[in-house]
Amino acid sequence: MRFVLASASPARLAVLRAAGIDAGVVVSGVDEDAVAASLTDPSPSELVVALAKAKASVVAEEIATTHADAVVVGCDSMLSIGGEMVGKPGKPEVARKRWAVMAGGSGELFTGHAVIRLRNGERVGEAAASRSTTVRFASPSEEELERYIATGEPLSVAGAFTLDGLGGWFVEAVEGDPSSVIGISLPLTRNLLAEVGVRVTDLWRE
Repeated sequence: MRFVLASASPARLAVLRAAGIDAGVVVSGVDEDAVAASLTDPSPSELVVALAKAKASVVAEEIATTHADAVVVGCDSMLSIGGEMVGKPGKPEVARKRWAVMAGGSGELFTGHAVIRLRNGERVGEAAASRSTTVRFASPSEEELERYIATGEPLSVAGAFTLDGLGGWFVEAVEGDPSSVIGISLPLTRNLLAEVGVRVTDLWRE
């Protein structure tokens, strides 16, 4: 059985590999803004789950003929900070504004996961859920923050920070599942795999 990660995130892939999974990667290309716009006043959990489902669904359809026996896992993460749900900042000025709100405070990192089980190219099981984790941020100096933004790392990650990279220097504490903050919750993924009849231990590499 093939494990396919519907995400371009190197951090998610690294978590899976460290946990014994040799995952294949297929990027969905889903228009996240369009998916979000199709929802009516979604809760944070509903939003990240909808995005994860959309990504997993596109990839499942794409690989049904080439990987007929597989599990596809889609993920999406967003940070709730200052009453706003934020994803990847994309630009230095946006990351700078985000950190002005985040520094010295805390936020809720929401991660949505969706699992689709393929057998003989047909969908035989689907499951989805989300997890939230509280992240407490340090107060980097202006020089530290400018150096961090200049690396480009915070521009392409949800909430403008990482836990497992350079951003980890500016995270004071995590209350909840640390793997979820990195981008893929191992406990939640294990539970969702079980819902579609797959034991995670059967996916571990020999």
